[in-house]
Amino acid sequence: MNKTARILSIAAVAAFASFGAQADEADASQFATQFQTNRTRAEVASEAATVAATRSQEPAGSRVVTYKSTADRAAVRAQAAEALRTGKIPSGEFSM
Repeated sequence: MNKTARILSIAAVAAFASFGAQADEADASQFATQFQTNRTRAEVASEAATVAATRSQEPAGSRVVTYKSTADRAAVRAQAAEALRTGKIPSGEFSM
């Protein structure tokens, strides 16, 4: 009992001592950034409105180039089979 009371009292003293070690206010005001500006609120709001209106909703690099082919599917498959057969396209463990 005496040993447990001693450990709890040391823990309580350590906890209360740690509160006094804080160097600034509890609201973290040392991290607040101060800005000095000469623009009005209306100017900033109008600029934000124009940027939002002219900005593309498409992510950068996501545009896919489309290509309309005029080749016949059967002809392309036949050419691919011929290229595979003649060795122009490596297959299996064999590669160039």
